[in-house]
Amino acid sequence: MAIFSFKKRKARALHKQAQILSDAGNDDEALVLYEKAIALAPEKAESHYNIGLIYKYRNDWEKSYAFNATANELDPDDESALWNLAIAATALRDWATARKAWKDAGISIDNEEGPIEGDFGLTPVRLNPDGNAEVVWAQRIDPARARILNVPLPESGYFAGDIVLHDGAPVGYRMHGEIEKPVFNVLELFERSALKTFKVTVKADGQSDIDELQAILEQRGMIAEDWTTNYRVLCQACSEGRPHDEHDTVDESIWISRHEIGVGASDETSLRGALQAWTDNEGRTIIEVTCVLE
Repeated sequence: MAIFSFKKRKARALHKQAQILSDAGNDDEALVLYEKAIALAPEKAESHYNIGLIYKYRNDWEKSYAFNATANELDPDDESALWNLAIAATALRDWATARKAWKDAGISIDNEEGPIEGDFGLTPVRLNPDGNAEVVWAQRIDPARARILNVPLPESGYFAGDIVLHDGAPVGYRMHGEIEKPVFNVLELFERSALKTFKVTVKADGQSDIDELQAILEQRGMIAEDWTTNYRVLCQACSEGRPHDEHDTVDESIWISRHEIGVGASDETSLRGALQAWTDNEGRTIIEVTCVLE
């Protein structure tokens, strides 16, 4: 009994040390201590979960799956382990496990097998959260995947229409009308879009001209984004919290005739055909069309 109690106390101490190391960014050292803690107390679900968490953020899905599955078996009431198990299963295309985990978490999922293709509402997602981050809007197709609806800036490496795998913990909020929506960090690209990204530089007399250009493009199956007026730079605190109006950098009372429009299109020929239709009216000029990401 004394030996058993000593092992449990030692395991708790190792677990705490591992947490401190992980919080400081020393995940490799943390993993060593977590594994030592598990060797002494294999029934401690939290140690399995924390290892699975580290592997999740490394996109090592097989290991994340294994440790979160064990954590879930040891503590079925731990919702975080259940979510991370579902995310790892989704990344691995293990739809049976993902479906069961989502249902165990109380989420209604249609059908019984195969990829989940539902309507889970709009959400903002943060591309490249550990680098040059950009928040775009997306349509959630399951609790951990979403299809990008905007045209991301080319330096993001993402395309309009990409399906991304995102985390389940909110990091910041954005307003959609009067409704506050949580921002989820993207973990990785899940499925590449068939669209390329073009930058179209135009000159127009007013906002109605830009609105009509976007309408023409969207009527022809393309996705358009006014990069000149819709792009907003935020400090990290606001990006990961709740943005305030001090970050607005565009004076809407001053019309900027030269606009850069991001367009998600399958080919340049179709794009130029749409642009030609737009320039039928006076006061509209196409300055340049460039494929910036393909």
